[in-house]
Amino acid sequence: MTPTLRGRIESRLFLIGTIGVIWTAWISAVLPRPAMASMGRIYGITFRALAFMAVAGIAWELIYHGLQQFRWNKDWPSLFGLLTAVNEGLVTWLALHALNVMPGTSGWSSPLRNMFLIFFLTTWLAIWLFMQGPLRVVVLRWRFEGGRIRL
Repeated sequence: MTPTLRGRIESRLFLIGTIGVIWTAWISAVLPRPAMASMGRIYGITFRALAFMAVAGIAWELIYHGLQQFRWNKDWPSLFGLLTAVNEGLVTWLALHALNVMPGTSGWSSPLRNMFLIFFLTTWLAIWLFMQGPLRVVVLRWRFEGGRIRL
């Protein structure tokens, strides 16, 4: 049995709430930052971006679930899960600017571009790698319980 919609949402929120928070707390201290941004401002931006990733992730899961219904096995290859970082990262970047969480322009010349790219891509990769390996080892029946996190 492949993970259910509910199980994928629970897994996403669990991993963002654990791996994402730990990684964000660490990576925020070493991210490249422009002179205008204090360390507190960087932490504020990255943790808000992580929260947005969690909230928007639920909407993305609904979209992905609808698209999966056209596939014969109702699931994606694992690599597709990694590649969704592109569209989710773009939406997160634009939303953070629209909500005034990140100052400046949302264009390629933004002074926070490198900070955001490093933060988002490493956070996404850490969560994806944990889901592909350790989560399946620690929670052996994860794939058989519809993706729900049950210890």
